[in-house]
Amino acid sequence: MYSLTPEKTLILHDMLEKAGRIVIVTHHHPDGDAAGSSTALMHFIGSSFGPKSRVILPTALPESLEFLLSEAVSTAECDKPAAEAAIVSCDLLICLDFNTFSRTDFLEDALRSCKAPKVLIDHHLKPDAECFDLIFSRTDTSSASELLYDVLMMMPEVGGDASRLPMAAATALMTGMTTDTNNFANSVFPGTLRMASALLAAGVDRDGLIDRIFNCYRENRYRAMGWLTSENMRITADGVAYMILREEDRRRFDLHEGDTEGFVNIPLGIKTIRMTIFLREDDGFFRVSVRSKRGVSANRLARESFHGGGHEQAAGGRLYWPEDISSPNAAAEYIEQVTARFMQNEQPSK
Repeated sequence: MYSLTPEKTLILHDMLEKAGRIVIVTHHHPDGDAAGSSTALMHFIGSSFGPKSRVILPTALPESLEFLLSEAVSTAECDKPAAEAAIVSCDLLICLDFNTFSRTDFLEDALRSCKAPKVLIDHHLKPDAECFDLIFSRTDTSSASELLYDVLMMMPEVGGDASRLPMAAATALMTGMTTDTNNFANSVFPGTLRMASALLAAGVDRDGLIDRIFNCYRENRYRAMGWLTSENMRITADGVAYMILREEDRRRFDLHEGDTEGFVNIPLGIKTIRMTIFLREDDGFFRVSVRSKRGVSANRLARESFHGGGHEQAAGGRLYWPEDISSPNAAAEYIEQVTARFMQNEQPSK
């Protein structure tokens, strides 16, 4: 139903060719995969069909990903009415790196109101199928960027030759795949390495890309990282490490959007740790990131305890007060309770 076939790719090609105004949307708080896949598709459309597409990001990109921005990329939180008007009036809506409209937060109503054909290209579990007219969905892939790469390889303009992609698109695809695999540390499939090899052969400057993505943070990030791991991190008897970043801590370290990217992965380097949880206080709730080692389902914990979900070993969600906990100060107790129960019942994957 959701598989990638030449026939479905030709249907998408026909939709792209005929549409006059194309809007590409990704999820709230876009990461490298969201921004990379979205801008890659925009560049491909511009090269093959003319400048008739635009990307709408619900919220701003982290500073480390701003090199992906262009005049055709806008941030909805800066002008919500204009973003909603563009979505509702478009001829084709393409959604990348999310499986349900709720993941776009305040753009959800506009997306549901849009009467244009809707296309989904995503790698998360359980896509909201009834909302889309054409779906490309696979979970056995590293990222939405890798799935989009496979789609584009089947386009007549590309014909399986990555060197025929616009360089801006190839670079954006490599960005998305690199960030969603944590630089090939997780969710790597045979196709992931084939994609990376083809894009390198096509001329993508991976060394320069790594510098932009991973080596351009401010000092504040590392000061906060040191404090979190030395003073804040707690480890339970069940092998769960968790860290909680409060709003006052964000202000103290002057942390910007994206500065805490990857913090959740740090404790996984400890031999005895089976799962890690990172909570970051936002406006009236905690944003939750969950990571796990093989045999422990981060996805199931996120679904059961944090209103979220994701991949088997990388998931996320939210923790609200007073709905879930009485106050932010009760977050640690809540984590210890739900993880103790969860880890007691968790069995290694077959």
